[in-house]
Amino acid sequence: MAFPTETVYGLGADAENPDAVAAVYALKGRPSGHPLIVHLAQGADASYWAEAVPDEAKRLIAAFWPGPLTLILRRAEHIPSAVAGGQSTIGVRCPSHPVAQALLAAFKGGKGGVAAPSANVFGHVSPTQARHVRDEFGDDSRLAVVLDGGQSEVGIESTILDLSRVETQGPVLLRPGSISAADIADVIGVMPAKADAAAPRASGTLESHYAPHTPVVLVPAFEMAGVLARLKARGRRAAVMYYSPLLDVPDAFFLARLVMPSSAPDYSHELYAALRSLDEALADVIVVERPPQGAAWDGVNDRLRRAAHDASGLLEELLA
Repeated sequence: MAFPTETVYGLGADAENPDAVAAVYALKGRPSGHPLIVHLAQGADASYWAEAVPDEAKRLIAAFWPGPLTLILRRAEHIPSAVAGGQSTIGVRCPSHPVAQALLAAFKGGKGGVAAPSANVFGHVSPTQARHVRDEFGDDSRLAVVLDGGQSEVGIESTILDLSRVETQGPVLLRPGSISAADIADVIGVMPAKADAAAPRASGTLESHYAPHTPVVLVPAFEMAGVLARLKARGRRAAVMYYSPLLDVPDAFFLARLVMPSSAPDYSHELYAALRSLDEALADVIVVERPPQGAAWDGVNDRLRRAAHDASGLLEELLA
């Protein structure tokens, strides 16, 4: 079953049923050592899932749940390791989407947990509409139901914060999202550190991820016009995504283009749908204007950097 959350659509499975969890891994083609996030109903007891819930976690839960924040805690011994990718930690969050909340409230009387990675083939662009899920899996009989909750409001995956080592390492930010490091620091009084080599594995943190089938390259704004002109001159088919005005570039230079919002929340909301739309153009490359820097854009830049990872060096080849 697939269902909507405020971030992206997820593939749901009973987090305490290893067979159900294994079915999700199989449908996605996801490596079994890559952990899932357990989604909880509003008011659910996080301590059921965790060996301990530190004070920092309690304060963040009060501030941001329901919402797009995943907390990594030490996994309770009775929780099967399959959902955690075999690790001693577990990721938990409480989504705010009303459909997700209704589902979670009904499941085991609101006391269960639903493991729900993004509803797409592993490594591909995450879905933010029910149609994206259907496009991804077609008529695969293993996906029986897709609950349609409209367009996901946030549009990129949750912020992931590691609190499993808070006594020794403090809070550690494993994946940026719409809840920023500064937002977290405002609640717990400590700025999260960057991920370190000993950090737990977490969803969506591989170097290559969130990628459409068409290669993605990131180009600074001041280079966009020149790059597109050179691609056109060499007979390359470019789809383009940008947020600032592109002047003096003829429409003929694009196979397809999308103008993105100039605010980080609105850009996030539209990001994955835009990548999927441009992917359908069957271009040689999707040229993306590099977004601004700054905390508000960390989530967007993280997703685009990973989407473009496997295309490193491609632009030079296309322009050769």
